[in-house]
Amino acid sequence: MSEAARHELPDLAAMAAFGARLAERLKVGDVIALEGGLGAGKTTLARGIIAALGYTSEVPSPTFTIIETYDAPPVRLPIVHADFYRLNDPAEVEEIGLDDYREGAAMIAEWPDHAGGFSHEAACLSILLETAKTGRIAIARGGGDWLGRMP
Repeated sequence: MSEAARHELPDLAAMAAFGARLAERLKVGDVIALEGGLGAGKTTLARGIIAALGYTSEVPSPTFTIIETYDAPPVRLPIVHADFYRLNDPAEVEEIGLDDYREGAAMIAEWPDHAGGFSHEAACLSILLETAKTGRIAIARGGGDWLGRMP
């Protein structure tokens, strides 16, 4: 993992701009692992990334479906948006066929620890979102594949 990069996100516009910077750098095989408590902004950031990739419709939270997919086109590259909050055991990712979904796509993972985590993968960018007085703070750490691509 690389050194941490800290980003102040004082409002929704800043969150969307940060999502757009992430989308510009995203490649097939990448994982953006979003961490933080309830209400920290994980889904909001995921929506910003997906919108910046070219998706113009509503982006539902995958809290209950666990996985939502977005095919190219209209997005620049295939995306898997996963919310692992409801998993009780990391072994459940095999039951839902996560590897099949990830083939040829990038993934945005909310609550990655519930799926066993992805920070061990070189293509993983972990982002911890924390609430601040106004807005959020994003602390990003990238695996080796993110060197030179960090937002």
